[in-house]
Amino acid sequence: MFKPQPKSGKGYVMEGLKVREVMTTEVTTLKRNDKLTLADDVMQLGRIRHLPILEDDGEQLAGILSQRDLFRGALAQALGYGQYAHRKLLDTFSIKDVMTTDVITISPDTPLVAAARVLMERKIGCLPVVKGGRLIGIITEGDFVAMVARNRM
Repeated sequence: MFKPQPKSGKGYVMEGLKVREVMTTEVTTLKRNDKLTLADDVMQLGRIRHLPILEDDGEQLAGILSQRDLFRGALAQALGYGQYAHRKLLDTFSIKDVMTTDVITISPDTPLVAAARVLMERKIGCLPVVKGGRLIGIITEGDFVAMVARNRM
């Protein structure tokens, strides 16, 4: 559990917590050959900003798709092509065409403070949690906010 402890009067530290205690374990995923229209729908309906992408075998992490990646496609809509043209454009691409493949991952046993540091230093919004080469969860900025909110009320 989150134990706020003063640190020089400037804030709090999270001692002893591991990624496994805060990560989201029910992770929505898609496969690398799925169409961007499917990804767009899943992300909008689920209010998801980061979507881990698996290899076609459904086991190994292939990459990550973020709202930013989809934003590139939305640019066409902003330029006046309309919703139909936007969806048609997205449908011409697979997730593998725009996903980030150089993904930074983390272990469930990593100290939570180290995970927070990676997110801040790399300026990324999530870290897929991998054990034995398999995706077992994800930790996002939202997980940190939720943890603080649960323990401050």
